[in-house]
Amino acid sequence: MKIYVKNMACESCKLVVRDALEELDIAPVKIELGEIETKNDISDEEKKKLNSIIKIAGLELIEKKQGVLIEKIRKVMIDYVYNSDEKPNITFSVLLSEELNHSYTYLANFFSEIEATTIEQFIIALKIERIKELILFGEDSISEIAHKLHYSSVAHLSAQFKKATGLTPSHFKSLKEKRRITIQNI
Repeated sequence: MKIYVKNMACESCKLVVRDALEELDIAPVKIELGEIETKNDISDEEKKKLNSIIKIAGLELIEKKQGVLIEKIRKVMIDYVYNSDEKPNITFSVLLSEELNHSYTYLANFFSEIEATTIEQFIIALKIERIKELILFGEDSISEIAHKLHYSSVAHLSAQFKKATGLTPSHFKSLKEKRRITIQNI
């Protein structure tokens, strides 16, 4: 049985869901972002219990068909931003259309109508959060981050980051470094 989960966007979310299923003695076949597959059907009572457990972590089971499609769109966007280090050979619009078997126009209009934002704006927001994360980890240079997130140039990344946060990536990085006090300086 497939069950769809709203706001499931990271590996930690998968652990929360896995723990909740374990607590309820429900055997999962597969747990993916936004989606659970179980060996057996789950009763409405078990769904209610599962939903109340995962709600604590900001997750929620989706019952309506339109919610399922929104989560599928979100899943493709999150995967595109977080898991595709290599630049895809196709545009995001083609990728999304192929993944979900709908025209991009239909998906974009549907997403905008339900979420009150565009797919492009949502991807930019995801990218900005990913940039912040990568800067805070400090493993990649701004140039490497730009390449990883499929920006045409560092200037494009910087302009988009500044427009969204009010800071340049290098200023954001320096703030992080200023906040950290080494043990020797305490």
